[in-house]
Formats: sequence, C-alpha cells, structure tokens
Amino acid sequence: MKFVDVYYVVKRIPRGKVVTYGDVARVLGEMRGARVVGFALHANKDPKNVPCHRVVNNRGEVADGFAFGGCMEQKKRLISEGVTFSSEKRIDLKKFKHKF
Repeated sequence: MKFVDVYYVVKRIPRGKVVTYGDVARVLGEMRGARVVGFALHANKDPKNVPCHRVVNNRGEVADGFAFGGCMEQKKRLISEGVTFSSEKRIDLKKFKHKF
C-alpha cells in the first residue's frame, strides 16, 4: 500500500463524516492494513488537503496521538464540521460514518 493511495482515499471523505483506519485499508484492498493507514496519516505533509482528522479508530474514537495537535485538536476540527461526540472522545459511527 502506498501512502499516496491512502491520501487519495482520505481526500474523498466528505466534511462532517468519518471513516476508520480499517475502512481506508479495505477500500485499498488491504484487509489488514489499518496500521499502515495510521502510519501514512501520521506522515501526512498536507493536512489542509488531506483531511486525516476524519479518520478514527474502529470504536469511533479520535486518536490520542493525532499528529497535528493531539486528540483535542482532532476533536475540535471534527466539531467544526458538525460532528458530535457521544462521549469525550467517541463519535457515533452509525450517524457519522461515510460509506464509500
């Protein structure tokens, strides 16, 4: 899996929606590639155009190690797009998950 492919998929996530690391991997045909997706997003050099804040873990939680300011920054970015949280760090995936 190439990082550029991960970025292409992430660019397709609409504002106000999220997907999981595993979702991105599956779109790319990598059933066990969630960890590689995380590495790619952590290395993202263009967060304005590759909205990595829209990718969460399989429980709908923001990443403690969000590369661009920590989990509170990721949460802030998602809230600014209309995403609401059911707990401090968890999103209702049934409501906000994007379907590719």
